[in-house]
Amino acid sequence: MAQHSKPNILIILTDDQGYHDVSYYKTKDLITPNIDKLREDGMRLDYFYANSPVCAPTRASLMSGRYPDFVGVPGLIRSHSENSWGYLDPRTILLPAALKKMNYHTAHIGKWNLGLESPNLPNEKGFDYFHGWLEDMMDDYWTHLRHGKNFMRRNNQKIEPVGHATDLFTQWSVDYIHQQAQSKQPFFLYLAYNAPHFPVQPPKVWLDKVLQRNPGINEKRARLVAFIEHLDDGIGQVINALKKSGQYENTIIVFTSDNGGHLPDLANNGDLRDGKQSMYEGGLRVPTVISWSAKIPKGSYSRAVNLSMDIFPTMIDLIGGKMDHTIEGRSFAKTLLGQTDESLERPIYFTRREGGLLYGGKAYHALRLGQWKLLQNSPFQPYELYDLKNDPLEKNNLVHANPEMVKKLNTILMTYIQQGGSTPWQKPLNK
Repeated sequence: MAQHSKPNILIILTDDQGYHDVSYYKTKDLITPNIDKLREDGMRLDYFYANSPVCAPTRASLMSGRYPDFVGVPGLIRSHSENSWGYLDPRTILLPAALKKMNYHTAHIGKWNLGLESPNLPNEKGFDYFHGWLEDMMDDYWTHLRHGKNFMRRNNQKIEPVGHATDLFTQWSVDYIHQQAQSKQPFFLYLAYNAPHFPVQPPKVWLDKVLQRNPGINEKRARLVAFIEHLDDGIGQVINALKKSGQYENTIIVFTSDNGGHLPDLANNGDLRDGKQSMYEGGLRVPTVISWSAKIPKGSYSRAVNLSMDIFPTMIDLIGGKMDHTIEGRSFAKTLLGQTDESLERPIYFTRREGGLLYGGKAYHALRLGQWKLLQNSPFQPYELYDLKNDPLEKNNLVHANPEMVKKLNTILMTYIQQGGSTPWQKPLNK
């Protein structure tokens, strides 16, 4: 096995996994031993936010270190142009491109959702190797189609693999990790599972185990639990490949989700209000663990407020690099290493644009500053204000009781909306 002076980086992103759909939070009907083991070996981040309550904008922030609308992705990128609400600015520098400058081999396995054609395909955005799914959701985890079309690719080649998508992404990652064990380069692997995004399709053996273990469980909930436990098993196989190949100790592992759990599938977001698509905490707070056996204190936790776009600069910081372009994300490496982080309090901004009658192609937003959070939960609803320190479950709307704070936060929010508005989020219609 080759030894590298720089650590490998593995980012595991799940899709729609609820804040409490991990057993390290003592969720009683679900068992995630492999995610729990990462938590034991690293730091649990209890106030980690996705950049958006839906997937593509969060993925844009994770990969770019920027607010999603600042890079042209305020909403979902879809294969039907009349219902697509984002277009990644081709000038955007993504994390793999930055890591390639530092001699990393870069791979993306799983869901991309940041572009379906050139110049925004994974291999054009810094990934040496791509093996996965270009579109948003799959209509079926075994047939791997969306609207009857195949979006599975190996680099630029269309492929037709056989098997459950979770198992495929797991096996491809295991193969990649063993291959890289012989390389002189450190690697960056971005493993983005489609699960547990609907349709909720666990293999039957996993569903049977859940039903046997939890007599009387709601069948819809049982399906989601089985889906997540199957996913957790895949994560365990990937971690085991690192251990077997001697790379675990020197690999930074990030586990997080792209947004809150989907309540119609009976996701568990703990006591947080609401879920996926919502600007309330249940739509934005996500289960997050970061481990690096050699450096991050085992079994540690943090209540610091960070979000998806902070992962880019944090990884660069941890491996001793320097940011050479402007981003909004900031490093929380000191927090991970158990050091005092004296960073100043900052506003954090959330956005989503969507179509249909519920949203009308418009955007809606939230802004958090310290204990205060201003939100609009659809483009057609009024502002709401919450004091998260004294009302973490967002039960008491203070919008009329504290108009000065509403004015203050709205003034900040408008500056972000203006910056996002300067970036085109759709392709020219004549192309």
